[in-house]
Amino acid sequence: MSYYKEIYNYTFKYKGLAWATILFNLLFVVFNLLSLVLFVPVLQLIFKTKAELTVVEAPRFHGGISGIIDYVRDAYNFEMYSLVKADPKGALLFVCVSVFLAFLLKNIFRYGAVWTQSKLRMCVVRDIRSALFEKALQLPLAYHTNEKKGDLMARMNSDVNEIEVAVVSLLELIFREPLAIIINLFTLIYMSPQLTLISLLLLPISAFVISRIGKSLKRTAQKTQEQLGFLYASMDENLGGVRVIKAFNAIPFIAASFKQKNDQHQKLATRVFRKRDLSPLVNETLGATVLLALVYFGGRLILNGEHIGLTGEVFLTYIIVFSQFLRPIQSVSNNMANMTKAQASQDRINSLLNAADTIAEKSNCQDIKSFNAEISFNNVGFSYQEQPVLAQINWRVKKGTLVAIVGESGSGKSTLMDLLQRFYDVSEGSIQIDGVDLRDLRISSLRNLIGVVSQESILFNLSAAENIAFGEENLNMDKVIAAAKVANAHEFIAELEQGYDTVLGERGNKLSGGQKQRIAIARAVYKDPAILILDEATSALDTASEKLVQEALEKLMQNRTSFVIAHRLSTVRNADQIIVLSKGEIVEAGKHSELLDKSVVYKKLCALQGLS
Repeated sequence: MSYYKEIYNYTFKYKGLAWATILFNLLFVVFNLLSLVLFVPVLQLIFKTKAELTVVEAPRFHGGISGIIDYVRDAYNFEMYSLVKADPKGALLFVCVSVFLAFLLKNIFRYGAVWTQSKLRMCVVRDIRSALFEKALQLPLAYHTNEKKGDLMARMNSDVNEIEVAVVSLLELIFREPLAIIINLFTLIYMSPQLTLISLLLLPISAFVISRIGKSLKRTAQKTQEQLGFLYASMDENLGGVRVIKAFNAIPFIAASFKQKNDQHQKLATRVFRKRDLSPLVNETLGATVLLALVYFGGRLILNGEHIGLTGEVFLTYIIVFSQFLRPIQSVSNNMANMTKAQASQDRINSLLNAADTIAEKSNCQDIKSFNAEISFNNVGFSYQEQPVLAQINWRVKKGTLVAIVGESGSGKSTLMDLLQRFYDVSEGSIQIDGVDLRDLRISSLRNLIGVVSQESILFNLSAAENIAFGEENLNMDKVIAAAKVANAHEFIAELEQGYDTVLGERGNKLSGGQKQRIAIARAVYKDPAILILDEATSALDTASEKLVQEALEKLMQNRTSFVIAHRLSTVRNADQIIVLSKGEIVEAGKHSELLDKSVVYKKLCALQGLS
């Protein structure tokens, strides 16, 4: 029931739209039945002459709810009897116009339900997708390391679309179809209790069969959505690496791998559609069986004269109403199948929305607006999925210091800086800024102090100016240009087709590697951080680009506390302090000249790169 409650909460967040949809659906049900019942006078006119018409007395009200129903029925029959006796052709025209108006109103109310329902379902989709996207951005990097991006995209698209269908199904399942079934059922009982009793005998059989199909459907639907996530992940990964795929003539290999995943999804999706569409077919078959049974038993009653109140025209009307009675039952079956299929998607959505944010803020956290003295790493240890990455890190960095972090790949250099930005929390010890533990600071204010230039220049499909002033709604154009000049980027930006308003394309693919890196540096300059992290910022550049970028970095590092992660030791020889990491521990620390005299690991690294 919790699943249905969740869909209900999504839906009735917009109470006005939800209740308007319900009202329109209820009116549709009433006028749908009315349009059928009004055919009885037409059949009376066709099958009986004036002399054969049963004499109808004027209506009398006897009180109570049943008395109201009887009074309305008797009043209508009396008026129709009088009209038919006086003018049969006029009566026929009147009935036809009444039936037309009933059909017209039925369809108007049905469209009213569709009109309000269309906005309701898209509002729900928008809200869930926004919540998923925001949650995905808030979750720590560890979550994104474990999860495939394609699977997250599948949850935000196909899984959310299943919830859209469930919203519509819920409104019909709870508010429209039960009313339609009740109204039609009472009408059938009123017309012929005997035939109605016969018609209800096979309904439990149908319900049992459909419940078994539903359980199997949920399992298959969950597998299908998971496989779709693998498919999205494959598309994202391979389209992003298309340059490498072409270079290594790997198109047949990648295409075959994708085809295999696509075939698996196709088979699962086919099974889902087959199981989902089986329920209405079972219902329709059982309904047809009951309908034929009614025709047989009702025909026998009329032919044998055993059912005095069941005339030929009433019997035909009964069959018409019963055929409409089957429609909401079949719709319940369809909606139950849709709800069952969507439940698997809701489980996947909840697993993301309810994912624990391990980097949580304390209720009494404080803002930090400036960096005044030092950053200290106090006996810091960190493990990732029980795998030790850093251990026993003790380190002091004074304000305004240029420090370099070197060591072999996998020694924990980038992880150390991720801890400083609180992308992860330390497993042991603490990191403090001006004596305050990072875990006691508001995360947004901490990251406002820090600027990053990484090896891979992450740019967005925005203009050059928007990339430089990234994260600000109202950018300062003078500040953007000043930052670009510091980063040696102003000249090439000015030469772009629309200058600073030029959209740089996905991942900045309209620019060269050196240009992208200078935009990234300009972004850091614009932020004007007190603490700067340079993570292999020049390692992927050619000599000419590296020179321009290195000049920009030197300007950027002036009067800032800078952490430089470097493999090229030539770029950090002038650092105030160099720490050497090996297997997650600081094994050596000092200036370049000091380390060359007394160290082992750093001296070996320098020798490998031809430095003395």
